[in-house]
Amino acid sequence: MLTNVSLQVIPSVPESKIYPVVDAVIEYIQSTGVVHTVGPMETTMEGDLEELLNIVKRAQEICVEQGAERVCSVVKIDYKPGGVTIDEKVGKYR
Repeated sequence: MLTNVSLQVIPSVPESKIYPVVDAVIEYIQSTGVVHTVGPMETTMEGDLEELLNIVKRAQEICVEQGAERVCSVVKIDYKPGGVTIDEKVGKYR
């Protein structure tokens, strides 16, 4: 069943390093092959909830590996029986 998970990572790094750390997380998400949409404030993913939560966990680790002393993250989950897709929510705007 498809679920949507949106992730915003806020790594505790000097301002000049924020984008490179966030870019590393986005590159990881892209490498997983899950359907996703990168936005200006968060990345929304579509897939199996357990798989997406594992991606969220790994994203935290990537931030630390990239030099973050701490990571604050905002996670939103849209789950419903029968599944939910990104396209059903924003497809009409594309």
